[in-house]
Amino acid sequence: MTERAADTRGDAWRRLRRIGAPRLTKANVLVTVLAVTLGFALATQVQQTQEAGLESLTQPELLRVLDDVSQRSARLDAQLGELQRNRDALRSGVDTSAAALQQAQDQVDRLGILAGTVPATGPGIALTISDPGSKVTAVHLLDIVQELRNAGAEVIQVGGVRVVASTFFDDEGTTVYADNAPVERPLTILAIGDSATLSAAMSIPGGVVDSVSQRGGVATVSIRDHIEIRALHTLIPPRFATPVPAATATASPTP
Repeated sequence: MTERAADTRGDAWRRLRRIGAPRLTKANVLVTVLAVTLGFALATQVQQTQEAGLESLTQPELLRVLDDVSQRSARLDAQLGELQRNRDALRSGVDTSAAALQQAQDQVDRLGILAGTVPATGPGIALTISDPGSKVTAVHLLDIVQELRNAGAEVIQVGGVRVVASTFFDDEGTTVYADNAPVERPLTILAIGDSATLSAAMSIPGGVVDSVSQRGGVATVSIRDHIEIRALHTLIPPRFATPVPAATATASPTP
């Protein structure tokens, strides 16, 4: 190959590299700036979306959220401690049968309280709502029950009705019904739990006491060291639901 041909081929390869190499043109610069700006905007939007749920709340609402989180954390810590104690008792090997039997009985008692099939006693509060205008409706009673549950109430009675997972509220005229039973006015609600926490949950700004007052009523919270809830719930056998067999209980749920 002659020297001239080699130079020609070298020039050709250099031209090809220049053509294929990225060039810093105004268009390239504009595209880069737009891409960076778009990425920053998306990241900012995601962060704002994540924070909007709390930033949009008022101070009383934020206090309620913080209080609920603190109470749930305390309840979980207490449950964890109880489970650890049960585990240690069963692992110790000392009177294992008696410990297992006691644990089973405790579980039966807890389930009976949750199902509303046994009476319950303990500290708590009595909430009395005087409502001359009958403005407190079934919806408001449901909100009150939910607030009590969020505050850690373990047993609730509305009027003469034991509140359980299936309890429902309804209105007919000015009469409020709980599980189809009329709730007489003034409305009386008993709740067993940490009395100070339950009372604070009812009395916080924007809470139940304020809500009833805005409707022309008066809600009175009475802290009690001892409350007895004797209203019982009659269990109704499920029509459609059946227990999952133990062999398949851990299988993945069918979509």
